[in-house]
Amino acid sequence: MVQARQAGASAEEFTSKAAPIEVGHWIGGAVAPPRADARHAPLWNPATGRQRGRVALATPEEVDAAVTAAANAFAGWGATPPVRRVRVMFRFRDLVETHLDELAGLIVAEHGKIFSDAKGEVQRGLEVVEFACGIPQLLKGEYSEQAGPGIDAHSVRQPLGVCVGITPFNFPAMVPMWMFPVAIACGNTFVLKPSERDPSASLLIAQLLRSAGLPDGVFNVVQGDREAVEALLAHPKVAAVSFVGSTAIARSVHETASRHGKRVQALGGAKNHMVVMPDADLDQAVDALVGAAYGSAGERCMAVSVAVVVGSVADALVARLAERVPGIRVGAGTDAGVEMGPLVTAAHRERVLRYIDAGIEEGAKLVVDGRETAAPDGSDGFFVGGTLFDHVAPEMTIYRDEIFGPVLSIVRVESFEQALTLANNHEYGNGVAIFTRDGDAAREFASRVQAGMVGVNVPIPVPMAFHSFGGWKASLFGDHHIYGPEGVRFYTKLKAVMQRWPTGIRAGADFSMPTSH
Repeated sequence: MVQARQAGASAEEFTSKAAPIEVGHWIGGAVAPPRADARHAPLWNPATGRQRGRVALATPEEVDAAVTAAANAFAGWGATPPVRRVRVMFRFRDLVETHLDELAGLIVAEHGKIFSDAKGEVQRGLEVVEFACGIPQLLKGEYSEQAGPGIDAHSVRQPLGVCVGITPFNFPAMVPMWMFPVAIACGNTFVLKPSERDPSASLLIAQLLRSAGLPDGVFNVVQGDREAVEALLAHPKVAAVSFVGSTAIARSVHETASRHGKRVQALGGAKNHMVVMPDADLDQAVDALVGAAYGSAGERCMAVSVAVVVGSVADALVARLAERVPGIRVGAGTDAGVEMGPLVTAAHRERVLRYIDAGIEEGAKLVVDGRETAAPDGSDGFFVGGTLFDHVAPEMTIYRDEIFGPVLSIVRVESFEQALTLANNHEYGNGVAIFTRDGDAAREFASRVQAGMVGVNVPIPVPMAFHSFGGWKASLFGDHHIYGPEGVRFYTKLKAVMQRWPTGIRAGADFSMPTSH
């Protein structure tokens, strides 16, 4: 087990106390050393800009080994009574709570988010584990006596087989836990392909599942890049694929996996709008925008990246943000008092900086320039400070594209209808929020807005585990949202059974359509 790390540890301690780490795969209940000819990708500490190790990139043969292990484990696990399956989930939940600081420390070391945010991520994942612990109730079917003369009918939900999760860098623990607890509790086996940028959390999760009593082969991990993803999408033994990432890749995953006959849910990008009405509590709205736009350096699919401000309140709102945003404390995620960590990689930092440049070139007013934020203590970390644009227009690149960084755009409109139209006309429909004291405006907005998740005076409306998470339009490809009741439906198939027992009366063959008459 990886040694536990405490919240007070500095970013430096994650790299200086041990030799460079090697991250491999987890197949059939054990660490699987990479092949001698394996490709590798570097692992970085975003706060220092230094390499902390490397991760193996799976070959198609290693992907096949993981899928085969899952397929071999499916018959026994799928036949295990649900009450026994959830006992494993209960033990896993307790183990994650015991090792929560350790898991959060790994996330901070490789993603860069602040420690409290990493702990919150794990906690939100645990809520899905807790939901999955109720699977015996959720898998109950329906029964109808005397559906026809002497015929009873019932329905059951049965597992699919081998399920795959392909997850993003921004939530290396939470998003996998949106998937595998429900899939496994339903009786499926699972292969996780985490992001190669922050893969260590996946192996700790695998170890905790094994310690909880999960049979070998039920949960597997293959590290990798596009080559591993393509092998998983085409593998004939894979029954279902869950994906979270950018819209371009989500669309490709959905098309490719569907073409290979798999059930798919692929969650894509977002450009979440927060509408601020003239009657909104301005202090509450400013607090919400600062936290939702700049938390986790904007690397959240539910981050608010556009504030649509209605009427004359815009001047006051921008003035308050202009005071608050430069004061956001930026630094290593383990340092006390830090509110925003670095971006995940140097390449992603350069991408965000290009968007800031584009906003200036296209005529938006740069109110707060995050490019001026220096790396704390002179490190080479991948830092960008909070950035604020005003007078952003819908045709601008910074309005259209998902930046995935600490950049907030202010769009000014004159009416509620204009604000609603802006949100509805955008290609993404993940999350949206409205801040107002007017119940009628809030109700109208929630009813008419074209988005999968809506917040009323709540900036990041991520549903609790007993609901389901998912967007509309280009934010979701497939028919099912993730976790919650929709997750149970996704990870099971419905079977209807009609039965009649011989009575000794034989009426002969009936060539007409059966009816209840």
